[in-house]
Parts: sequence; structure tokens; C-alpha cells
Amino acid sequence: MLRQKIRPRVKGISFNRIIPNLLTILGLCAGLISIRSAIHGRFNEAVIAILIAACFDGLDGRIARLLRGTSRFGAELDSLVDFLSFGVAPSLVLYLWSLKNGGDYSFIPCAIFTVCMALRLARFNAALDDNKPQYASNFFTGVPAPAGAGIVLFPVFLGLESKHYQIDFLNSIAHSEILTITILVITSFLLISTLPIWSFKNFKIPTPYVMPIFLSTCIFATILVADPWGTLALSGILYLSLIPLSYRSYHRLKADAQTILVKTKKGGDFLNKN
Repeated sequence: MLRQKIRPRVKGISFNRIIPNLLTILGLCAGLISIRSAIHGRFNEAVIAILIAACFDGLDGRIARLLRGTSRFGAELDSLVDFLSFGVAPSLVLYLWSLKNGGDYSFIPCAIFTVCMALRLARFNAALDDNKPQYASNFFTGVPAPAGAGIVLFPVFLGLESKHYQIDFLNSIAHSEILTITILVITSFLLISTLPIWSFKNFKIPTPYVMPIFLSTCIFATILVADPWGTLALSGILYLSLIPLSYRSYHRLKADAQTILVKTKKGGDFLNKN
């Protein structure tokens, strides 16, 4: 009589729990590819690899929460990958883009940017266990790492756009050391600043605006495919223009929350007296 073979149970971690970490590792590979491409002078491939790393960075956290695979290990791994992909890789790309012939001091802005990225990520990790007020849940403190990498690569986007359309004077501006250093310093300040920046994680869209947003996304994707470098350069400028609006929105929500708190406290004191 044949006996049914019983398979031993494999003890370990569910595959669903490591999917987010696999995406994070792919983001790390994209950052390394960016560095390699920049060393060989293939700047279009370098910036595309950083953009791919940003996509993986946006996916891993959301998928982790969806699959209930969040862990402290994943959070620490994500920060280390972000440091390389968005702190080291863009800095090296810009150094090789326009600063490598500028002398010994030309590397200082790149170093400042990388250090500020490390400080920004360290501050983010330190604040993971902090309880934020409800009005602050939809805001980052300072520009997030992927957005900082996108902003600082503006000279490369501008240069690739001018090369595509053969605009010589624009190409010379894009390779200007002054422009690159200015962008590096400004972005470094934004990374370590305490400016409230919209995170769009819990952003609620009014129903009448849903269809226009779908249409706008379709138009943006079409333009991005047709003219990627110009679109990315303008996207960085648009993102910077949203910072004052984000600052105003944060402080308006904070003022409303404080008003409600004061009214609630007064109401409680009145009830206690009676």
C-alpha cells in the first residue's frame, strides 16, 4: 500500500514580506547603474536610472503597507538605498557633468549636498516614532530625498534638452559651473530645512476634480514621452513653486487646529465650573 508522502513545512518569512525589500534592492541597483553611466559619460542613462530608483522608492513603502510587510529592517534599508541613489549618485553625476575641471574646490558643493541628504534621511528615521499632529500628517519636513534628487538634476535635464534641439547657448548655460553650484546649494538648504512640504500621501481630491486630474495625468504622460528632458526640467520648477503654497496650507491648518483646541479647552473649563 502506497503511503502519501508528507512534505515538511518550511519555516521562514513569507515571500510577501520580502517583496518590498526586493523593490528597494532594485532601487539600489538603479543607483549603482546611474553612477556607472555617469563615469562613462552617458548622462541620459544616469538620470534615467535615478528616476527608476525614485519609482522603486515610491512603490516599496506603499506595497509594504498593502502586504503588511513593514519592518524596521525595511525602513533602515530604504534609507541606506535612498542615500546612495539620491545623495551620492546625483552628486557624482553633477560633478562629472560640469564641475570636474573646476579645481579642487569644485567638489565642495557636491559634498555639501550629499551630507545634507544624509542629515535629512537621519532626521526622517529619527522622527518615525514621533506622534505628529493630525494636521501635519500630510506634510514632510523639508524636501524629500527623491524630490531633492530631481531638483538638483535640473542642469542635466536642461543640457540634454538643449542637446536634443541643438541650442548651443542653452547648452553652455546648462554646463555652467555657477548654475550647478547654485542648484546644489539651494537644494541642500531645502533638504535640511524645516519647511512643510506636501507629501500627497493622504491628500483628498474633491469629486469634481477627479476626471480633470485623470485627463491631466494622461496629457503629462504624453508630453513626458514626447519631450522627456524639457518636461522633467519644468516639473522641477513647478515643484519649487508649490513650496510657498504648501507652507501657507500647513500654517493655516495649524492655526485652525489651535483655534479648535482653545475652544475645546474653554468649553471644558466652563463645564467644570458648573
